[in-house]
Order: sequence, then C-alpha cells, then structure tokens
Amino acid sequence: MFDTAAADSATPLFIAGIGLAGAGLGLLAGLFTGRALPQLAGDASSRARITTAAVTFVLSALLAWRFGAAAELPAYLVLAVVGVQLARIDLLHHLLPNRLVFPLLGAGLLLLSISAVGAGEGGNLLRGATGAVTMFVLYLILALTSGNGLGMGDVKLAAPLGLYLGYLGWPQLFYGGALGFVAGGLASVILIAKNRGNKPREVPYGPSMLAAGLGVILLLR
Repeated sequence: MFDTAAADSATPLFIAGIGLAGAGLGLLAGLFTGRALPQLAGDASSRARITTAAVTFVLSALLAWRFGAAAELPAYLVLAVVGVQLARIDLLHHLLPNRLVFPLLGAGLLLLSISAVGAGEGGNLLRGATGAVTMFVLYLILALTSGNGLGMGDVKLAAPLGLYLGYLGWPQLFYGGALGFVAGGLASVILIAKNRGNKPREVPYGPSMLAAGLGVILLLR
C-alpha cells in the first residue's frame, strides 16, 4: 500500500526543494523538446519557458506534499514535468508528440516498477498496467465512435495516465479517466461558444486529461 507515513513527513523545506528541482527539470524538458521536435523549437519564448517552469514548480511542490519521500514520488514528478510540456504543445499545435508520450509511458513503467518491487507491492504495478490498457482501449473506442474530436494523440496519452492513476487505486483510475473526458467535453463547449456556434476542427483534449489526472492524483487518497 501507499506509504502515508512518508507523505506525512514532508517538510516545507522538502516541498520547496522538490518544487525547485521540478522547475529545473521543466526547463531542461523544454530544451529537450526543442531539440527532439525542431518544428516546435521556435514557439517557446522566454516568457513561455518561465511560465511552464513556474507551473512545473507548483505541480512538483504539490506532489511532494502529496507523496512526501515515498518511492513513488520520482515517477509522478516525471508525469508533472512531461505533462506540462505536452499540455503546452497541445494547446498551441493540437499535437501530442510520440517522442514525449512514449517516454512518459516508459519512464512511468520503469520508475513505478522500481517502487513496487522495493515495497513488495507488485499488485499496484499490475493494477497500473491494467489501467493503462483499459484507458487506452476506452479512449480508442470513443475516438472511433463518438466523433467528438478525440485524436489518436489523446488515445495514446490515455495509456500513461491510466498507468499512473491505476497504480494508486481503482477509484483514482475511474475518476481520473472520467473527469478527463468530461473536462475535455466542457472545453469543447467553451470553444464552440467562443466561436459563435462553429465547432472547431480540432479540440486539444490533452490539457484537460492531464489536469484531471493530476487533480485526482493530488486530491484523492
């Protein structure tokens, strides 16, 4: 089970330190994104980099408060760092690049495997893997049948989100997946209203999925 004692032991200094580390990793992730995806390299101004680093700082600090020194913390910091980059790219380009989504899944599997083995909680990892497959399949069905603007990038992003949510528990998986879809639908409605009833050709669901997933991770224990 999740180590609540480790979470309760988080001190303000620890939380601030993890937040600063997350901000630094966010800046490095932005540089990596520019190199790995040169077509996106020119869109990140200094202001955008500072904004994404600030958001990553806040998320990292909140995750440090949530997990404390628990072994799961590094995995969820990766989710925050990469998730912020994915959200930024999706908002600007309506794109969730494989070069970020697949490493997010791979890093999650590796780090959560280390955590599960160290704690003797293989069931958590199995549940996370089941969550990854379940959310991927459900989002794939929705993308193919609902015609609501879900793209294959959103479907692929559902796999790592399902892993991270499922590792924590079935309630986290259910609420994270459902709220992500609902939040994406609300974002679509807002865009339609903003465009005076004209439905946009593409809706960036990634930020809604990530926000819902991280919100559930932080708040639901």
